[in-house]
Amino acid sequence: MTCLVVLSLQASAFAEKAPYTDKTPEEKLPIPRFVTLGTDEVNVRTGPGLRYPIRVIIRRDGLPVEIIREFDVWRQIRDIDGEEGWVHKSMLSGKRAVVVRGTVQPVLKKPEDGARPVVKLEPGVMATLDKCAEKWCEIEVASYSGWIKRESLWGVYPDEKFEK
Repeated sequence: MTCLVVLSLQASAFAEKAPYTDKTPEEKLPIPRFVTLGTDEVNVRTGPGLRYPIRVIIRRDGLPVEIIREFDVWRQIRDIDGEEGWVHKSMLSGKRAVVVRGTVQPVLKKPEDGARPVVKLEPGVMATLDKCAEKWCEIEVASYSGWIKRESLWGVYPDEKFEK
């Protein structure tokens, strides 16, 4: 008999943070791209600078966000709900994470339909992204790891090839 655990938003966990390091101008990173918040309190501003008012404070270390624009040391980000704002690049991490979207999703032992389920994840659960190929991504959440369909995740592009 297979015993499944359903993880909720409160049960998600992350490993240690990795600092975000920007490349030299010769090594421009692509835009848009996904990153994560690198600290547990991030001021999201209405514009690219300290003179702009704080729109919202996000208290969610490791949350995946999409960089959609850059200006000097400032990055315009978008979250899973489509909300946008500006943050200093020091508040971001190059570590990758994803958020489960849609309905409860199974994480499977192998990247194939019909594989044995390892755990089920509720929408909103964050997971560390290990790699993606074709229609599957390998993730880790709490003490579980396995494969999940790419289409059920926010934080990775449909055609993106990714490996840690």
